[in-house]
Amino acid sequence: MTDGSYGNYISAVAKSAARRKGRRVEWKLLSLIGVYAMIGAAALYLGSAGAADRKVVFACVSVVAAYFLVSFYWHYSGYRGDCFLLPLVALLSTTGLIFLFRLDPAYGVRQFFWLLIGLGVLLLTTRLLIDFRFLSDYKYIYALAGLIALILPVFFGQEQGGAKSWLDLGIFNFQPSEFVKILVVLFLASYLSENRAVLTVGTRNLGGLALPGPQEWGPLLAMWGISLLLLVYQKDLGAALIYFSTFLTMVYVATSRILYVLFGSTLFAAGAAASFYMFDHVRARFEIWMNPWPNIETTGYQIIQSLFAINSGGVLGSGLGLGFPGYIPAVHTDLIFSAICEELGLAGGAGIIILFMLFVYRGIRIALKTTDEFAALAASGLTALLGLQAFIIIAGVTKLLPLTGITLPYISYGGSSLVANFILLGLLLNISHEEESDL
Repeated sequence: MTDGSYGNYISAVAKSAARRKGRRVEWKLLSLIGVYAMIGAAALYLGSAGAADRKVVFACVSVVAAYFLVSFYWHYSGYRGDCFLLPLVALLSTTGLIFLFRLDPAYGVRQFFWLLIGLGVLLLTTRLLIDFRFLSDYKYIYALAGLIALILPVFFGQEQGGAKSWLDLGIFNFQPSEFVKILVVLFLASYLSENRAVLTVGTRNLGGLALPGPQEWGPLLAMWGISLLLLVYQKDLGAALIYFSTFLTMVYVATSRILYVLFGSTLFAAGAAASFYMFDHVRARFEIWMNPWPNIETTGYQIIQSLFAINSGGVLGSGLGLGFPGYIPAVHTDLIFSAICEELGLAGGAGIIILFMLFVYRGIRIALKTTDEFAALAASGLTALLGLQAFIIIAGVTKLLPLTGITLPYISYGGSSLVANFILLGLLLNISHEEESDL
């Protein structure tokens, strides 16, 4: 055996051992999550949570088993994706499932089926899109598909929760903006990786500032601006804020130029001020945020009940099934974090925040380790997308920001959001797989 072939053999053995060790860690974590899920399900079944029945036990057992099956498949197929992201998502999603059964078993049953569908989509994503780098070739397809998907609700959409962003597909409703977020990240990652040098150093001088020409920033701003206008028109303010924040994050990661962040923030401030005077629903959201008390029986009722619930939970909470989250409108979607804080206390709420922080940490780690520019930007964007969504909704229910009506990833009820976030997870895992394969 030559020195080169021996070195390759040793490298392959080391990779295989590292992969097996990583999956064993994943299995141990999933086992602990299984115990946690069983305790929660048993508390609902045996306790005083009301309508919850044995379905919650079956659902929790089935979902944990499904997570194990996904992990086993990856192990035997040689998949080298990050071994901590799946347990993090499993813990978030089982927490959401338990609370949805506690709030309304009908929502729990539907979320159970959406979770199984999401895990199936995750497997397909890690199987069919495992060669992540080829996705960089289709940036304008992402842009076109995303704009078409956002235009459809303008003509055929149905209004839910104040936003006309849903399509009725007969057996279920579909929210295109949840999936367009991923297309926007892929478009930005591809475009920024291709034009990074020009956007960073510029091609012309304006007042002592090096700036790129319209041919470089034109497509970028067009995709961003049209998407935001469509979302504002549909009254989907939460998605608009996520798109904007993710856009600024990715541009800064790609160029390291604070000028773009300042310029974007100025545009945002101007747009927010204009929207305040042009759109009644925007003005209403801001007025409720500033002072909901004059409208305690109408528009301010939701956020006030959210604050009451969080406060009544104290540090350790009232106990699972012993609070009164039913007083909070839309508690199963927008404000499920308030229900968690009421029954698990600030400790439970802090635990959820820590889980999202760990997810963001793993995502940033994946972005820093990869050597491919497109993959690094995509990982940064996908991580920012999920982290910002979690921050915006948690800040909304605690009155740090205006309430925007978006879901808490992997926890809130919602099929479109859940499936889209499993696709996001799969893409992040594929990037980490590519990096491990190149070691």
